[in-house]
Amino acid sequence: MTDAVRNSASAWAPLQHRVFRMLWIASVASNIGSWMHEVGAGWLMTSLAPSPLMVALVQAAASMPVFLLALPAGALADIVDRRRYLIASQVWMLAAAATLGGLTLAGLTTAPLLLLFTFALGIGKAMMMPAWGAIVPEVVPRADLQAAVGLNSMGINVARAVGPAVAGVIVATAGPGAVFVLNAVSFLAVIVALKRWQRPLAPGDLPAERLAGAIRAGLRYARHAPELRAVLARALAFFVFASASWALLPLIVRQELHSGPGTYGIFLGCLGLGAIAGALLLPHLHAHASRDRLVAGATVLYAAAMLALAHSGNVIAAGVAMLLTGMAWISVVSSLMTAAQTALPAWVRARGLALFWVVFMGAMAAGSTLWGQVASWSGIPDALSIAAVGAVVGIALTRRFRIGRHDIADLSPSLDWPTPVAAGGLDADRRPAMVTVEYRIDPAQAEAFAEAMRQVGRIRRRDGAFMWELFRDVEDPARLVECFMIESWLEHLRQHERATVSDRDVLERARTFHLGDTPPRVTHLVAGRP
Repeated sequence: MTDAVRNSASAWAPLQHRVFRMLWIASVASNIGSWMHEVGAGWLMTSLAPSPLMVALVQAAASMPVFLLALPAGALADIVDRRRYLIASQVWMLAAAATLGGLTLAGLTTAPLLLLFTFALGIGKAMMMPAWGAIVPEVVPRADLQAAVGLNSMGINVARAVGPAVAGVIVATAGPGAVFVLNAVSFLAVIVALKRWQRPLAPGDLPAERLAGAIRAGLRYARHAPELRAVLARALAFFVFASASWALLPLIVRQELHSGPGTYGIFLGCLGLGAIAGALLLPHLHAHASRDRLVAGATVLYAAAMLALAHSGNVIAAGVAMLLTGMAWISVVSSLMTAAQTALPAWVRARGLALFWVVFMGAMAAGSTLWGQVASWSGIPDALSIAAVGAVVGIALTRRFRIGRHDIADLSPSLDWPTPVAAGGLDADRRPAMVTVEYRIDPAQAEAFAEAMRQVGRIRRRDGAFMWELFRDVEDPARLVECFMIESWLEHLRQHERATVSDRDVLERARTFHLGDTPPRVTHLVAGRP
């Protein structure tokens, strides 16, 4: 076995890269601070407004911005320097946490203020998440990407185990205000790590995209990128059913096992330990099985764990089920996240990951509501059993959405399209543009050429065209004209920068049908009078 293969099969291989190691350690510290905040905020709310609704609103205030703002945040992360953007989001969260800590230590925090600052921290988290995921392929080689995603997930679970325990001690001895201040300090660690990262600037002479246009471009890309759609479909099929365990776990502890908060804490610890074990095993499993098989197998394991949890009847068996749940959960989540990373070129990566987070948060929220209602109708064991069966059925329903070979495509910029130069003044960012490409084709090969051009059309639409069609000359069957329209001339110039090596292979395959010694004739047109 070569060193490259051996390193790619190691869960710790990404830590050999200095920048990733530095950012990973800082992110673990920050995640510990965030979990500490959740404990401190929940405990403080029980003193300020001890009603179930107000306590529940603390969690809603923290998670709602992620669902609402993920897509704009992803667009921003793609059109500005990601390092500076991440620093700005960390500064925002540091200021919010420090202000809340100061107000709490001074005895000035009220229930509305606590919700306001928790919502502000949620905004920072929503702005940070797509950008943070998008920088991972920049700091580790592709061979270590799966392990890097697994380590990030493992870090979250380590923080989930450590943060609440540390917060409980600090709240008991110094109060929630001290927890909020320590959370602010944890953001400082990430800022220092990002400051030390000398991120190279991406080449390009075009002005940055505008936010609204960037969001449209991200949605258009997702619509016409089957690789990303496959990841989103598989994610939706899993998370809707997997949410049952998360949503019903407190009720399982209280109503089915007749136990208390101590058991609930132990189960969360088992979940975290299972996730850590899964992260360590995942690179070895990935070396021997495709990503599709890994996701399918982990989903079956998750479904079996749900059935065991539903019908265990005792704490020990339920604890083992939670260990298996953690292992299966991290295997599916990290595999899907890695598939999304490798399906996205750099220019749209944060927007694609933002869509993944929207699907994740939406499926978990909708699924939790669904399984809570099912449990109220038929009981907790039946709800978990139905969810387990649904997860397995979801594998069969989404089998055609393949995610196992995304890393084969070379999504690096090809930079070999000749850039057209406009004559005279041009209002480049306001007028629609139309491009035509004229081919000479053997009429006997027309059907095969049309099939090849369908792949070209998908690329044109994915990278910015809102209309694409292939026309045939009714008087000359050998003459076929490709025509596509773009929002603006500037957006067409961005198409030239977005073309990848994989796209070039598709275009060259279509152009092999062209007859003659000269290349296909390309014409660029812009709407409006001179």
